Amino acid sequence: MDPKRRMPRGSLAARSGRAGRLWLWEDEVVAAGVEERATEGHVPFKGARTWYRSLEPARETGRVPLLCLHGGPGANWLHLKPYEALADERRVVFYDQLGGGNSAVTEPHDPAMWTPELFVEEVDVVREALGLERVHVLGHSWGGMLGMQYASGRPDGLVSLVVESSPPSVPAWMPEIQRLRSELPAEVEATLREHEEAGTTDEPAYEEAEMVFYRRHLCRVEPWPDWLVECFTILEANPEVYHAMNGPSEFHVIGTIKDWDITGRLGQIEVPTLLFCGRYDEVTPAVVEIAHRAIPGSEFVVMEESSHTAQAEEPERTLGLVRGFLGRVEE
Repeated sequence: MDPKRRMPRGSLAARSGRAGRLWLWEDEVVAAGVEERATEGHVPFKGARTWYRSLEPARETGRVPLLCLHGGPGANWLHLKPYEALADERRVVFYDQLGGGNSAVTEPHDPAMWTPELFVEEVDVVREALGLERVHVLGHSWGGMLGMQYASGRPDGLVSLVVESSPPSVPAWMPEIQRLRSELPAEVEATLREHEEAGTTDEPAYEEAEMVFYRRHLCRVEPWPDWLVECFTILEANPEVYHAMNGPSEFHVIGTIKDWDITGRLGQIEVPTLLFCGRYDEVTPAVVEIAHRAIPGSEFVVMEESSHTAQAEEPERTLGLVRGFLGRVEE
């Protein structure tokens, strides 16, 4: 997820005009009910604080809680906001990973601290602090990468894993990104290449060219939902973790995850696992299938009308898919 992407233009009201669609949390009655069941706070971690948001179901159902891991690295929980709807039947917990969103680090620190291992450790710290002894984990994009690495360590109490639009290997993913780039209009690809070679990826022309790719392979809803716009606005204001771990863009990965490859450890995942991605996803079905083949007994679904944010592009089907999987696991 690129923090430098240029957001769709127009007022907040204009961006909200989604062809008459009313999202669950935009219904005033439903939204008020959700907020009444929400608890927010901080968990001490590495001399800083990790912010969390926990939603309780309206009544006790006995179902296992769901812990959601956001993308980036260095983004925030907002692109997972549609999954708040799952709190109608179970506790759902979100948190901003250290360094991003509400968990931004303001004290002096060593930038070399931003590694996958740090965030694996953070999952356990959050679980312990919030009493998530048994838990389902859902991760989107980088969050799914984190989820796979976490699950491969066979943590106690992990009941299942849901991975949305996540590569098991950055080196295996990059050729697919290049293939998708090759399908862009020639002038767009030329602009991207020119600025990458010159090191001027913060120029408006590069950002505009990026948006051509992102409207094809990140989110195909026009205009983008407000929660997605807000997610990237916050990320753009504090891109340190993204730059350190990924680099300047999805296309130019030079950070600490450039050689990240969990494929050889995926056979160690012992819990039921659901993987899904969009037909037009920047993390292509071919890449996600690598994880599917490596994780014993995993399920794999391709969302035919989606790219990288199925929760925005096919929300009802996405929520039904996840809800159904969690229910089957608990049966």
